[in-house]
Amino acid sequence: MLRLFHRLGDETANCLILKKEAEYMKTVFVHPERCIGCKQCEIACAVAHSQSKNLFLAVFEDPPPKPRIHAESGLVLNTSFPNKCRHCNPAPCEAVCPTGAIFRSSEHPEIVLIEAKKCIACGMCAMVCPFDVITYYASATAPYKVAVAIKCDQCIERQKIGEIPACVQACKVEALEFGEVNELMKAARERYSEKVLGTFDLEGIPPRREERFPISVNAWRQWGKSISALNVEPQKGA
Repeated sequence: MLRLFHRLGDETANCLILKKEAEYMKTVFVHPERCIGCKQCEIACAVAHSQSKNLFLAVFEDPPPKPRIHAESGLVLNTSFPNKCRHCNPAPCEAVCPTGAIFRSSEHPEIVLIEAKKCIACGMCAMVCPFDVITYYASATAPYKVAVAIKCDQCIERQKIGEIPACVQACKVEALEFGEVNELMKAARERYSEKVLGTFDLEGIPPRREERFPISVNAWRQWGKSISALNVEPQKGA
């Protein structure tokens, strides 16, 4: 009976811990409709994970720092999607890692990390990642290895000193937003509700607030559409 009480106590404690994690879990929310593919997030990420933490010195480092976020091109010029680790829970990469190199931070349990020294570059984590965000490069954290698994660590060192992830700070069009996940979802629902209600002509409801992008974003998008049209048959070369 005493063991049962201890077990129930442990399970209750674990539930409270998980509840606390859910309440305060922070993440990077992506607004793909705003991204223009400038790749400033990639540069900022690489610099933040460099040895010097300096843009001008990082390019001379060996091995060179690599970004953990990947802004791949869209179907139209100047459109892109910033893709990064979602820090799944449970995380498939963590489950299949044979050496225990992939783990969760004790201070930030919502973040999945990689200990480069334990990584054997077997590729298992990359195979099971549903978002294809794990890459393999040489790393200063394991200088004696040819390549190790690299992915987003949610800028955990920056968070420890009260700063937001480097990619979010660098984004000039607010395509990346950092905050508590439930608050971000609530804001997204409110935007969606405004758009849905804005389609109805109901008395007493004010006009829907249009989401306005910076002039630079609209200009880049329009130029991208024009350039893309030149390479579409039968307009190619026109």
